[in-house]
Amino acid sequence: MADSDSHREERPDAGSEGDPVPLIIRSVEFVGSLVSAKQSPPSPLPQIAFAGRSNVGKSSLINRVLGRPKQKPARVSATPGKTQALNFFEVNGAFYVVDLPGSGYARAPERIRRGWEELVSGFLTGSSHLRGVVYLVDARHPPTAGDQAFVERLAESGIPTLIALTKLDKLRNTERERLGERVIQPLAVPDDQVVRSSSKTGEGIDELLAAMGDLLAENEDS
Repeated sequence: MADSDSHREERPDAGSEGDPVPLIIRSVEFVGSLVSAKQSPPSPLPQIAFAGRSNVGKSSLINRVLGRPKQKPARVSATPGKTQALNFFEVNGAFYVVDLPGSGYARAPERIRRGWEELVSGFLTGSSHLRGVVYLVDARHPPTAGDQAFVERLAESGIPTLIALTKLDKLRNTERERLGERVIQPLAVPDDQVVRSSSKTGEGIDELLAAMGDLLAENEDS
């Protein structure tokens, strides 16, 4: 019989009360891409998916979360819409981070965009190993109708969701003070599901890693 702790993530002991306790990322390996929701993932490990609109900074955030300081597992491109498949990154040999295609890239042909939407929808509804979704929203702008619809669909499906507000380093202090009213409230999610982050400065990365660890731990204990 396999060791019941073989896929349990290592986390350091908590420091000061209230401090986030991030996952320790020891290894990251790209293990493959799926271009159809009917395809099976490389192995039945738990999955945490990263999703968001094109050009929201998804690849940069994944690299900061998983690749710091040397590795850069997810390809960063100046051209939106470069992620066109479900890209699987095996972390610590224990779980997958799944990079989903970005939505809302208007320059892509409608046929291609429809294919991406079907791929993502099929994955979200069909994966029995999905433990949660990190949905990225650009903190500089109010959520779009597409953002709101995606987050609402996750809630209706009962999929645990974290909202990662990206590009926080580009905001002035006055804009940061209005994030709740301008960005978070329209998404109708509690504040404890929101992580304010910057892939450039590293702000919020430990908090996001801690929240990801909680998603994995909650499902292990359930």
